[in-house]
Amino acid sequence: MLLKFAYQDFLDDRRFKNTSKINIKNYETLLGEFVSYCIKNEVVNVEDISYSHVRQHLSECQERGNKAGTINTKLLRIRAFLNYMVECEVIKSNPAKRVKRQKEDVKIDVFNDDQIQQMLNFYRRVKRREKSYFAYRDYMVIVTILGTGIRRGEIINLQWSDIDFMNQSISVYGKNRRKETIPITEKLSKELSAYHAFCKQHWGEVSDFVFVKRDNTQLTENALALIFRYLGQKMNFKDVRVSAHTFRHTFCHRLAMSGMSAFAIQKLMRHKSINVTMRYVAMWGNELREQNDKYNPLNSLDI
Repeated sequence: MLLKFAYQDFLDDRRFKNTSKINIKNYETLLGEFVSYCIKNEVVNVEDISYSHVRQHLSECQERGNKAGTINTKLLRIRAFLNYMVECEVIKSNPAKRVKRQKEDVKIDVFNDDQIQQMLNFYRRVKRREKSYFAYRDYMVIVTILGTGIRRGEIINLQWSDIDFMNQSISVYGKNRRKETIPITEKLSKELSAYHAFCKQHWGEVSDFVFVKRDNTQLTENALALIFRYLGQKMNFKDVRVSAHTFRHTFCHRLAMSGMSAFAIQKLMRHKSINVTMRYVAMWGNELREQNDKYNPLNSLDI
């Protein structure tokens, strides 16, 4: 089967299975890169793809500066495509299965208190000076993620009807398209309520979506990325990347540092497996030890 037709068939199958637009885009970008590599190297049929083609492509990606996490993501996309080809009986086995994942660094960056205050103060100043909706919107985007740990896709799809001010909770559709309810604090509830009142005053007619673009329509994935890129340029932090994921990791980090149980963190982060949560807890173990050394009750006892 011609590779270019197999690639399109695979994408059509993902769309038919209602795969999210973000994941479809990732397949188009990451898998498309592999397809282009194969065609460039005169591998035009799926049946001709070998273990060495997959490994060589990923090696070249590594030489171009791709980190282990990116390499592993690309490998997963290629494996999914070739698994589909096995299901369709185009090939007998998946050659990418023999390619091993790379070991990834376990360090995950989070924001410290000073960095968080610096970002919030930046938006407060702009909001006061310009009375800008966009400064208020961007401020509320980071406050909402810091207060809930919700993901990028959940932020852009969040609607006012998803927010229950009475019971202080929000509903989101998680990774598996499953509706999940997350508790929010009274503080965040008040912030969102004030923001809703501002939106009503600014737009006249409030959109269904909590975060909107200049034409009062739903914020897009690209527009959200531009928010964080702009903020990152303004902050110019040397040791941490300004992104939605870093805010989510910061939320998780603060929960772990507070002494919250791994089970409770799993529920708030909505990790599918407790093992994922435990990786985070283990990662920040040294900081937990430092906090314990500093605040342990035995420190103040004469024993």
